[in-house]
Formats: sequence, structure tokens, C-alpha cells
Amino acid sequence: MKRLRIAIDGPGGAGKSTIARRVARALGIAYLDTGAMYRAAGLAAARQGLEPQDEAEIEALLETLDLTVVFDEEGQDICLDGERLGDQIRTPEASRWASDISRLPACRHKMVALQRRLASGQDLVMDGRDIGSYVLPDAEIKIYLDASLEERARRRLKQERELDPQATLESVARDLAWRDRQDSERELAPLVCTPEHHRLDSTANTADETTAAVLAWIYSQYPERIRSDQETGGANGG
Repeated sequence: MKRLRIAIDGPGGAGKSTIARRVARALGIAYLDTGAMYRAAGLAAARQGLEPQDEAEIEALLETLDLTVVFDEEGQDICLDGERLGDQIRTPEASRWASDISRLPACRHKMVALQRRLASGQDLVMDGRDIGSYVLPDAEIKIYLDASLEERARRRLKQERELDPQATLESVARDLAWRDRQDSERELAPLVCTPEHHRLDSTANTADETTAAVLAWIYSQYPERIRSDQETGGANGG
């Protein structure tokens, strides 16, 4: 069977991680959440009391950073210096740090090297903001998943209220718009939809509908993968 590496790119709140997990499960392959890696690096910097402008100190920290990805029955977790982080990287602060630290070339190079190494020996789904354009430019499938800012804010608000009951739709939308600008305007590997990406707008779709649309595109390019879906019970994993 042909090798299959799937890159799912797009802005925050578009549903990349949810859809990537479902697609990986349907196809019976690994899923790598690259955003979690940057969040972990940002958490490490925050724990050291650093600020985003402390570039020299952050670069020195990155040189010794012990960050590993663990795949298990639950999916993926990030280990920082041997500590499994779990939901510690899902706070608004971690999200802002992820955007700040990902702008630093030293951080980008370290994470991309790890991501490429993980993708070198297995089929997998990888989501982020520069996977198809920079991390895996030779990925067999490239999807750009988008949605309106209002819809992305509504989705993200549900997540953030579990950690911050005071979060509002306006504050979440403001943070997403800021992150969009940060990611699109950064000099190294900005968020971009390339001509090779298959663009999907998930604004009006449920997660099931978007998953089905992504799988339909993959199957149109790799029809032999339909067998994997049938064996694993479909997009919802049986």
C-alpha cells in the first residue's frame, strides 16, 4: 500500500485537531498534534519566567529542552522533561505563548526537525499551520480547513470556558484574530493555503460532515484506503 502522510492546515478554531484525530482513527494511522508541541515549548518558557521578547534566553532554553511525543490508546500526549503535560497546554496563556514562540526560528527549526523525524517512518495525519507548505511539502494529501472567525470563536469558546469561566465570545474572537495575524505575517513558514491544498470551509458543517468530506477527498486520491476505513468502523471509529 502506498505511503500516506496527510497535512491538515488552517487557522485556529477551524477544527483541525478534531478532524485530524477522526481521520487518523478512520484510516488506522497515527495522529500528530503539532500545535501541542509549540504550546509545550511556550509552557517551558513561561515556567522559567521568560517573556516572548527574551529571545536569547528562550533560544538557550530550547537547546536543552527535553520534549517528546507519546502515542497511546488515548491518542497523543506531550512530555516535557519526563512530565506528561495533558491539559496544562490547553489554556489561553499557552495558546498565546505558542504563537509567540513559534515565530522564533530556533523554536521552529527544533520542532520541525522532530515533526519530520516522526513522519519519516510511518503513515500519519499531522495538523498545524504550515504542515503542507513547510514541514511536509511532499505530503501525499494536503487539506486547508477554514471557517469564519465568528464560528471559530464559538467553537473555541466551548473549550476555553472549561478552563476559564469568564471567557467571552468577544475575547476569544479577539485572540483568534490576533493569532491569525501573527501566523499569517510571520517571516518564517507563515500560515498559507498553497495551490496543492484542497480547501474546505467547515463553517456550516458538523464535525461528522467535515470528517466525511475530508475522507471523501482522501479516498478519491487513494481509493485503496477505503478498506482501512471499513475495518476500523468509519470516521467515528466504530
